Amino acid sequence: MKTIFEALHWASSYLTDAGRDRNAAEILLADQLKMERSKLLASFHDAMRENDFLQFKKSVEMHQSGVPVQYITGKEWFYGREFLVNEHVLIPRPETEEVVEAVLSEAHQVFPEKECLETIDVGTGSGAISVTLALESKRFSVTATDISEEALRTAENNAKRLGAKVDFICGDLLQPLMMQSKKADVIVSNPPYISEEEMRTLSDVVRLHEPVGALTDGADGLRFYYRLMKELPEVIADKALIVFEIGWTQGNAVRDMFQQFFPKAEVQVKKDLNGKDRIVWAVIEHCS
Repeated sequence: MKTIFEALHWASSYLTDAGRDRNAAEILLADQLKMERSKLLASFHDAMRENDFLQFKKSVEMHQSGVPVQYITGKEWFYGREFLVNEHVLIPRPETEEVVEAVLSEAHQVFPEKECLETIDVGTGSGAISVTLALESKRFSVTATDISEEALRTAENNAKRLGAKVDFICGDLLQPLMMQSKKADVIVSNPPYISEEEMRTLSDVVRLHEPVGALTDGADGLRFYYRLMKELPEVIADKALIVFEIGWTQGNAVRDMFQQFFPKAEVQVKKDLNGKDRIVWAVIEHCS
């Protein structure tokens, strides 16, 4: 019978030898034992039940084979909240928290007095953006779209668990909103922006396990921005804030696309905490 320390030491060494992140061992063990990190560290000399160790060993071997830790535990933290995740949704990234920050900040500047902002999250996935916006400010009346019914089920579960009021609609980009003649004040999206070429360079943990359709457009990484630009005039109100997450090399291309479709728009590229282009936002007025 192994102690918690012995199990953790084995798993850390096993993952390190396999070229995986050794920190995953601690996450998986804490999840298996349903312990907070502080409790886990304080229990190093406690013996593990045989069944717990066998399940932990299975989880470690799954991660060694490439399965993301978040898909094994079924959860990931985003903006201080625990979201359910699975193989149907992209795992929320810290960079996307900065997209939420940008929406909150810019919406305050663009609409200082408007009490209700009709807000659309395009390609919601796990619901990380839509649910967070709905919970962070009552000003946002949030509708979220996704082409994947499985992803929408996950997002709906997250909204229910976290107590967020979000309307979910299955459909391709802005098409379902266009069919309803719905107008939006705020549109936010983290579309598939990884190019086909860049996909080949990604870790197998990402490339072989996260949903391909949420990662790449199968081309240059810009197709979805182009499609969104074409659809935006059908759904934006007289004045609208648009916020897109982008790949770190795409700032100029997406900014130029905005200026091509909306010559009078105010457009800015914002860097993330690592100093890389990560967000393009635009304010569009009186579009017809």
